[in-house]
Amino acid sequence: MPTTRARRSSRVRIATAAGGVVVRGKGADLQVVLAGRDGDHTWVFPKGTPEAGERVEETAVREVGEETGLEVEIAAPLGAIEYWFAVPGGRVHKTVHFFLMRAIGGDVSRHDHEYDRVRWVGAEEARRLLSFATYQEVLDRALDALHEAA
Repeated sequence: MPTTRARRSSRVRIATAAGGVVVRGKGADLQVVLAGRDGDHTWVFPKGTPEAGERVEETAVREVGEETGLEVEIAAPLGAIEYWFAVPGGRVHKTVHFFLMRAIGGDVSRHDHEYDRVRWVGAEEARRLLSFATYQEVLDRALDALHEAA
């Protein structure tokens, strides 16, 4: 029979988040917003956790706005990514819903404290900077959606 400690470590928590790939410009001038942390040198797309009663679309717009300093609107859904990570006492299965977004106002200099840096970068630079393959996949989805809409 497993020990109490083993049972505790096998707990699975389900988590949901939503975020966006914010774009501006077209063609060779296309840029996306990335959010970075200096401590672990990660670059990602902004995302966050829903508040009570909030739809994922509402979460995405609110979180992207808070974390980037931009006012955004959703242009298209980009699907979700899923991943697992360990926490004390168990593991978390997280699903993150992403949306293609356009900036309609604001400024990245007004981003909140969650990230050390938020900046506009070209699509190819974004691909090089993104810290996780799943985020590179989301970038590809965003670029495909833009190409289909053109």
